[in-house]
Amino acid sequence: MLWTLVVPLKPLAVAKSRLAPAAGGLRPGLALAFAQDTVAAAADCAAVGGVVVVTDDPTAGAALAALGAEVVPDEPAAGLNAALRHGARRARSGGRPVPVAALSADLPALRARELQRVLEHASEHGRSFLPDAAGTGTTLLAASPGHALRPLFGGASRAAHRASGAHEITAADVDSVRRDVDTAEDLRAALLLGVGPHSATLAGMQATAYTYSAETRSGSVLLDDGTPVPFDAAAFDAGGLRLLRPGQRVRIRTEGEGGDRRVVFLTLQTFPDPV
Repeated sequence: MLWTLVVPLKPLAVAKSRLAPAAGGLRPGLALAFAQDTVAAAADCAAVGGVVVVTDDPTAGAALAALGAEVVPDEPAAGLNAALRHGARRARSGGRPVPVAALSADLPALRARELQRVLEHASEHGRSFLPDAAGTGTTLLAASPGHALRPLFGGASRAAHRASGAHEITAADVDSVRRDVDTAEDLRAALLLGVGPHSATLAGMQATAYTYSAETRSGSVLLDDGTPVPFDAAAFDAGGLRLLRPGQRVRIRTEGEGGDRRVVFLTLQTFPDPV
C-alpha cells in the first residue's frame, strides 16, 4: 500500500514566525529548507507513492515541484485544516482509494526508513496519528482507504486527534518523524539528529574542535551532546581554514549516522561559508 502525503506550507514571508528572534532574515529560507528536506526524505520512502504540497508561495512551489511533489494552491485559504482537507481531496480525486497522510513541513531531520515504519503502523488502523517530540502536537495524521482524514491540527492537536477516535502511534525509534521545528531549541535538537542538506546549508550545526593535526589537516569535533565526530583534510579544506585549535567553536555539516557519521565541512563559527 503506497501512501500519498499531504504537506501544507504557509507563504515563506510568514512561515516559522517563532524562529524570527533566533534566525532573523534567514527565517524564510529556513522554512523553505525544512520543507525541501521533508519532501525529499518523504519521496525517498518506499511506502510513499506521491507527495502533494498545498501552498500559495510561488518560490516554495517551484522548489518543491523540482523534488517531484505535486503542488496545488491553497484554494480554500481558510487555515491549516482546510488546506489539508483540500490536499487529501486532490490525492483522492477521481475516486482513487489511496491512503493519505498529512505530514508537517518542518521535519528537516526526517529519515525515509523511520517514516516508513510509522506508515506501516498507520496501515493497521483506519485513522492514526503520531505526536510531536513535545508531546502536545501532531506531526503526522494518516487515513487508510475509506476513511476521511479529519485533521484537527493547531494547539493541543495530540489530545484533539486522540479524542476524535484516531489511534496514537507509539512506534519506537522514529525521532526524526516527531522532530518538528518551531523554536531555536527545536532546531538545535534537529541538528543533533542530523538534518538534510538544504537545512544544513543554512542552519550550520555547531560543535567544538576537539583534536587537530596540522600535518594531516584532520581531527575531530565534539557535538554539543559530547559525541566525537571525525573530519578529514577534505572537510578542513572545504571550510577555508588555515589552522584550528582545540576548544574553538566551529560550524559543521555532517553525513552518515552512528559510527559512520563524519564531518564533511567545518569552519569557525564566526566565518561565513566560502562562496
